[in-house]
Amino acid sequence: MKANEGKGVLIVLSGPSGVGKGTVCKELLVRNPQVKLSVSATTRAPRPGEVEGVSYFFKTREEFERMIAAGEFLEYMDVFGMNYYGTPRAYVEQQLAAGNDIVLEIDVKGAMNVKRLCPEAVLVFIAPPSMETLKKRLVGRGTETAEAVERRTQEAFAEMKLLPEYDYAVVNDVLEDAVCSVETIIKAERLRVCRRADLTNF
Repeated sequence: MKANEGKGVLIVLSGPSGVGKGTVCKELLVRNPQVKLSVSATTRAPRPGEVEGVSYFFKTREEFERMIAAGEFLEYMDVFGMNYYGTPRAYVEQQLAAGNDIVLEIDVKGAMNVKRLCPEAVLVFIAPPSMETLKKRLVGRGTETAEAVERRTQEAFAEMKLLPEYDYAVVNDVLEDAVCSVETIIKAERLRVCRRADLTNF
């Protein structure tokens, strides 16, 4: 997909844990170089190979909390009271102004906050083919206890109830189909009259 002239599209991909939104996002970025993944800020220490401004924006807890107070995040979360993670508003706005489409891969709660602050954001809910399939995927990871899988399954039911708050729903059954659906959404959004400043001179 080739970007049109003008401002980029802000796409929010979210959905239940285990639905495969990270895989969809990764494939989308590989296939569409003008689509950029938003760089998050975090207070955790850099890991080997991570680059400032590419992997994350690394902040001290004091810096992060100052940014919160100044309203500089589209969304953020405090993970277990240990580390903050958040989406800096300035970075996203700069990329959009440059004509790049920006993808936020975040949880449902974060998506609702972005929707409140950025009404023009395009919210895409990545859904499982069924709850049974989702549970099998969570179990298949082999990284969580049976109790954790059950908790995540219950959280997924609660998150599915927020589906009406989204603009689009994409079922991630076959990865290729899911990625093509997201690409179609981006193409359609770029054709909205409000984004076609190049046609206003007629």
